[in-house]
Amino acid sequence: MRKTKIISIEGIDGSGKGSQFALLYEALQSRGYSVQTRDYPRYESFFGTQVGRLLSGEGGVRADTVDGKSMALWFALDRWESFHDYRDGASQFLLLNRFVLSNAVYQSIRDIDLGKPDIVDWVFDLEYNHFGLPRPDVTLLFDVSSAQAEENVKKKGFRGYVGEGADVYEQSSGIQERARKKYLECAKRFEEIAVIPCMKDGILLSPPEICSRALDELQARNILP
Repeated sequence: MRKTKIISIEGIDGSGKGSQFALLYEALQSRGYSVQTRDYPRYESFFGTQVGRLLSGEGGVRADTVDGKSMALWFALDRWESFHDYRDGASQFLLLNRFVLSNAVYQSIRDIDLGKPDIVDWVFDLEYNHFGLPRPDVTLLFDVSSAQAEENVKKKGFRGYVGEGADVYEQSSGIQERARKKYLECAKRFEEIAVIPCMKDGILLSPPEICSRALDELQARNILP
């Protein structure tokens, strides 16, 4: 039986994952739990550097022009490499900012993928079965409208892999709404995915309110007592 409980955080670009990642980390620590964190892609790693170059379009090759399985492999290799030093039981919780689900979703809904079968099951097989990555006990899917997410993306500021602008996925018209739809489809298929509504009556809730909803979900699923 696994000793460390694994929580992954997912959502479309601009859904507030970074804020919730930090708030959940603080909330778990304040309850006296030991918590490790991992944030993907790791843009400083060998494979993560290549992901960053593809997402920024540096070098003339853009992530949105690479076939889905090839692009998914770069993201998967970054995670596979990072888990070489992972030890179950080293902490009570492992908190992940983006994981396998984001790879499955985003490599299935780009413009180049339209009209093709999605590769969600292929990515799950690649990362969980072939690479042996641990499947999360729960995946918290922070759900916001695509319009709200796009507004949030504009406020992100400087990021090392892309500078001040949006990456090639964020620039793609319609990709946010397609990603949201695919995430919600996956939530109906996989019971470990918990949808956390982040808006009420069309208005974005405050980060603490959203975090409170996430903590309630963790308790409902017996991840937290």
